[in-house]
Amino acid sequence: MALINEHYLKLQAGYLFPEIGRRVSEFAAANPDKKIIRMGIGDVTQPLVPTVLKAFHEGVDEQGTAATFKGYGPEQGYEFLRKAIAENAYQANGIDIPADDIIVSDGSKCDTGNIQEIFGADNKIAICDPVYPVYADTTVMSGKTGTCQANGYYEGVIYMPCTEENGFTPELPTERPDLIFLCYPNNPTGTVASKEELTKWVNYARENKCIILFDAAYEAFITDPAIPRSIYEIEGAKDVAIEFRSFSKTAGFTGTRCAFTVIPEEVKAYDSEGNAHSVKKLWLRRHSTKFNGVSYPVQKAAAAVYTPEGKKEVEEVIAYYLENARIMREALKEIGYTVYGGVNAPYVWVKTKGGMSSWDFFDKVLNEANVVGTPGSGFGPAGEGYFRFSAFAGRDNVLEAMERIKNLS
Repeated sequence: MALINEHYLKLQAGYLFPEIGRRVSEFAAANPDKKIIRMGIGDVTQPLVPTVLKAFHEGVDEQGTAATFKGYGPEQGYEFLRKAIAENAYQANGIDIPADDIIVSDGSKCDTGNIQEIFGADNKIAICDPVYPVYADTTVMSGKTGTCQANGYYEGVIYMPCTEENGFTPELPTERPDLIFLCYPNNPTGTVASKEELTKWVNYARENKCIILFDAAYEAFITDPAIPRSIYEIEGAKDVAIEFRSFSKTAGFTGTRCAFTVIPEEVKAYDSEGNAHSVKKLWLRRHSTKFNGVSYPVQKAAAAVYTPEGKKEVEEVIAYYLENARIMREALKEIGYTVYGGVNAPYVWVKTKGGMSSWDFFDKVLNEANVVGTPGSGFGPAGEGYFRFSAFAGRDNVLEAMERIKNLS
């Protein structure tokens, strides 16, 4: 008799974005004449930039001749890409991260979920609320929680509410966690963390032997030089932090798939007898056992992001999305909504009016304005009464969507 992993039975309903997709599909089927503007999931709309596309084509062409053909590549990623990442994303900014600390993958979503496999089931996990659902759901799947309670929280998880009252910035937990998920720029609220704020977390982790799992998937959207783009800008972070980054939102790789995790050799976790072990070595063991590496053409395209031409072109696309966010912020404020985020981040976090629930607002916006966003409650109980709009849309659609929302009853 085959037995299931019963931790999966603890999961509540379906994953957020498939549920959104289901509701939108039903509406579209019933209203084939309606133009639906999608500003829900964080999927990019602008194409790969010319320099990246050229490198991609070159990589594909190399696969067509025996002299340049590539079969299985190194599971950790080709050295040319890891070196480009280390030099441009870190060392050029005064951060001492060597190429050997970088592990290339097919997405930060995968990495932030899979990383828990190398940590024992007895670890206490701290997550923000609201939060990217993957952190919470994979914590449940890995067996580190009890059942879901009436308030939407799982037993055994340390929740850190991020509310209007605390500026959507979590307080240090009173109960000591082992692993702490942080995401900045934040998904879904669009908020960012100052150097002072991140220093507080690094010091806490060092004092309490915690590890920070720092999701920096949206770091490219930070334009304020005072805001850290990496946790490793903080002194001591290399001892206690793992950083996740992605080419998806930075360079339009959502359909191409390439990302990387940074694990300094200094980061240690412990066995039951208190012996320290290299987390990087454990992750590499897991990675090389379960993953055969990102394809060569994709890695070649990713490396082109760091060329002078690639940097310029990618920055122009980032600026395009940030302008979308500015347009949304101003339009929504103009019609009386309380709005957060949208500066140094591609997400706009909107408070619903009149105490309307997140899903009721979703249905209203979909049915009356034919616009798709994301209900805040899908990111956790503290997201109830809020709504997320994504700036990853075409400019004409952004302008049209804001006009439609202005006309909501």
